[in-house]
Amino acid sequence: MTKTCDHPPGEATLGFLRSVFPVESREPALGWEAVAAWEAENGVVLPEPYRSFVAEIANGSALGPPRDGGLQPLGRLPRAWPDLGPRQPGGLFPLESAWVWEDDESVDADDDPRIDAVFTVGSVVLGSEDGQSYWLLLTTGPRRGEVWMVGDVGVVPAPGEPTWGFEEWVRHWHSGSDWWA
Repeated sequence: MTKTCDHPPGEATLGFLRSVFPVESREPALGWEAVAAWEAENGVVLPEPYRSFVAEIANGSALGPPRDGGLQPLGRLPRAWPDLGPRQPGGLFPLESAWVWEDDESVDADDDPRIDAVFTVGSVVLGSEDGQSYWLLLTTGPRRGEVWMVGDVGVVPAPGEPTWGFEEWVRHWHSGSDWWA
């Protein structure tokens, strides 16, 4: 299984995604026209297979990753999301590797625009984990298509090897394994 971002997923991937999100827990799929409109408005093409998922299967789900409230609909934010200004999914995600700003002496944790950019630029929010951490799907940059977690102390790619894309992230959740095990 490899992370893909720009090629439409095969039927095996779409079938898997359909199977793990029960119909009764799904928000209605957006359809291709609405996805294209969102992409045009935000200046970005969503990574696959997430793009096909929201267009054809579900625009979010009450059941599923993350464990706190399920998968957010495209463009919506969890209730506890910090107010750091407008989101810019089409802007360049500012990092290529994990960054624990809590340990970085150059950071003013209360007022550092680099931290704000990690939260607001180059990603869509997939949902909340434990109320203070958030799963992001990177939409731009060299790590495009990867799932990362951002919280109050830093940001890291999801712990899979190789790094997880949307499908691998869902597969891990569906397996029942702990995220960091």
